[in-house]
Amino acid sequence: MTTAVLVVILLFRKSLKIKYMKQVSLSGSPRESVGRKGAAELRRNGRIPGVIYGGSTQLPFSVSRNDWDKIVARPDTLQINIEVGGKTFSTIIQEMQQNPVTDMVTHIDLLELIPGKVVKTTLPVRTMGVSEGVRSGGKLLINYRKVRISGKPEAIPDEIQVDISEMKIGDMIRVRDIKIDGCKVLEAEASAIVSVQVTRAAMADAAAAAAAEKKK
Repeated sequence: MTTAVLVVILLFRKSLKIKYMKQVSLSGSPRESVGRKGAAELRRNGRIPGVIYGGSTQLPFSVSRNDWDKIVARPDTLQINIEVGGKTFSTIIQEMQQNPVTDMVTHIDLLELIPGKVVKTTLPVRTMGVSEGVRSGGKLLINYRKVRISGKPEAIPDEIQVDISEMKIGDMIRVRDIKIDGCKVLEAEASAIVSVQVTRAAMADAAAAAAAEKKK
């Protein structure tokens, strides 16, 4: 790190307009048959079987493949408010099973969000600003496009915004530099989220400048 303290800007405070997880609505249907035969029949009819768990009971359901594809096409970490059998559940995606050949989603696990109960999920990382090091010829490396976090549902933001504007060549922002009120980043603390490295072109320019200086 340089003498200037690199501040990881996270928009989680009221004065900075808290941006919690984006929410979407989804309509599902209860599943009467939960065996393989029933699941296969649903898939043939353009639906995806799934289960909601984490609350008082597990609830098997199915959703339209077209509706689900619209949700997973978005890059955000979403709170999915799914209505099943006349009741709405606040959930997040816990796991999706996919066909290894076609990549089509074959089963969905949704975790019900209970206020005050810690859950685990992933958040996208978004860089803010233009690095001083990049302007000087360095290269910005983003090692984590998403990071795993744990926290209470009411504290989880929709993304992690990292201010890179003061980063110079050789600087990096590590996992331990990220502070999220009410949440914990689960990646290795020493891992670099982003860094600015010197490029070969910049090294060549520096070598040429040093050689020219010696000739004077």
